Amino acid sequence: MMSEPGNWLMLADLTLIVHAVFVLFVVGGQIAIVAGCGLGWLWTRHLVFRLLHLIAIGFVMFEVWFGVACPLTVAENLLRAKAGVVAYDKSFIGYWLARLIFYSAPEWVFTLFYTVFAGLVIVTWLVYPPRRKI
Repeated sequence: MMSEPGNWLMLADLTLIVHAVFVLFVVGGQIAIVAGCGLGWLWTRHLVFRLLHLIAIGFVMFEVWFGVACPLTVAENLLRAKAGVVAYDKSFIGYWLARLIFYSAPEWVFTLFYTVFAGLVIVTWLVYPPRRKI
């Protein structure tokens, strides 16, 4: 049977996976929408997909503009602490960018990046609007 710290760590890792899927949906979704515009992919105009994508980036913008900690990051950090493991000292994206490409930047850089990305989502919505029926 798995120890209690092992259970907390497993839940923290599951939270990390959910977080990564969310990030993939926001970033990969935008890439797919732009590609779909050029390649004529009808599914990228699906209203539900586009609304979910807009809500997702809107949620991220709310967090960074109002200084709200990401609930997934908070949950993962709490679970890791319960497992006796060191938690992140910055945002999820900031942490993984630093881990993946050895780049660190002030928090305002990430806020600017999220804001520009959200602007791209809105411009794409206007230029390549979703459709109710495909």
